[in-house]
Amino acid sequence: MGNNCCACGPDVYIIETEKRKEERLLAKQQLLEKKIKSAGKIQAWWRGTLVRRTLLVAALRAWMIQCWWRTVMQRWTQKRKQTLLKSYIIQEQAAVKLQSWTRMWQCQQHYCRTCNMVCVLQAPKSCLALQDDRLQLQYEVTSNQLQFHIEILSI
Repeated sequence: MGNNCCACGPDVYIIETEKRKEERLLAKQQLLEKKIKSAGKIQAWWRGTLVRRTLLVAALRAWMIQCWWRTVMQRWTQKRKQTLLKSYIIQEQAAVKLQSWTRMWQCQQHYCRTCNMVCVLQAPKSCLALQDDRLQLQYEVTSNQLQFHIEILSI
């Protein structure tokens, strides 16, 4: 009858057994909560890693697009500059050619006027020198030949 004793009765045994069960259950719950917290930390770390990796990939792609766009804009600007430079060169060459033609025309006009003057001024055995602001003319009539020298001073 040792089990029927007051201090060691079946009730105390049941109570102690229940206490141990509760302690084990509490320990299991604490261990489970610890595992859940650890799993949550691991999941948070992994999600953070994925987000950072995604952001890095997005940043690299944006950087690549920006580099490409800068290259496109630089090429476009260079092409535009070359087009403007070609246009400027064509205009300058046209102006120079026009000026050249105008000067040549002026020279021909002065030359023709001078020749006409020489034909009109046929004085035998005379020497005449005429000077314009653009031309200097000297002619001399000897025997049957007319000799003259024209020098272009400025145009």
